[in-house]
Amino acid sequence: MRRVSVNDRGTVRLARAFAASLCALALLPASSVAQADDTSGSSRPAAMSSECETPSIDQYQHWLASGEGTTVPASGSLLVPEGDGYAAKVEFLKDEWHVIVVWLGNQFEAQVDLSGSSGFWLTYSATEDLYVQLRPASHWSGGDKWLTPLPSTGGNLERRFFSFAPESWTWLPELGEPSYSFESALTEARGLVFVGKTPNTLDFQGLEVDTYRPPCL
Repeated sequence: MRRVSVNDRGTVRLARAFAASLCALALLPASSVAQADDTSGSSRPAAMSSECETPSIDQYQHWLASGEGTTVPASGSLLVPEGDGYAAKVEFLKDEWHVIVVWLGNQFEAQVDLSGSSGFWLTYSATEDLYVQLRPASHWSGGDKWLTPLPSTGGNLERRFFSFAPESWTWLPELGEPSYSFESALTEARGLVFVGKTPNTLDFQGLEVDTYRPPCL
């Protein structure tokens, strides 16, 4: 009978350990957030590991109901505890324009140069289609803004990439044509503004802008 050497025993132990690790990986639960296809070619940013001392989502501290349109809540912060962090939750109730605001610099007076950014990842759920506007500091008020569609997720939480390529942004005749270029808006971005004209249930749980991370205030 062939004698088993010390090296043979070590090889067997390594093989058994490797097989056990594969079994353990197979038992790990899948993520509850669906990953939408990234057609932009942008790489996925690394997950942020910290939050602000006050409620925030990826360090964005101000998710606000503007008071325009009938919403729940009607005004103020949308942030509510969710798991180990926070989510921004809001309902649009009527067939009218509703407006939700995120300040990119965590204060109204701040503006950010995003001309070098490829776009942003948004983790959200929506029961109906809506839009997001990129509003610059010099043209903050009014509806005549550059916007891009946010598709309904059917109420499922998904993570999608939205490109800052100019061809991905448009305007609505009902709201008016912007008097400035989209490229100029990127250089002085004050906020992302979510707008929708139909009843909708919205849940935002992540916002990661390529090359930019907001300061905690």
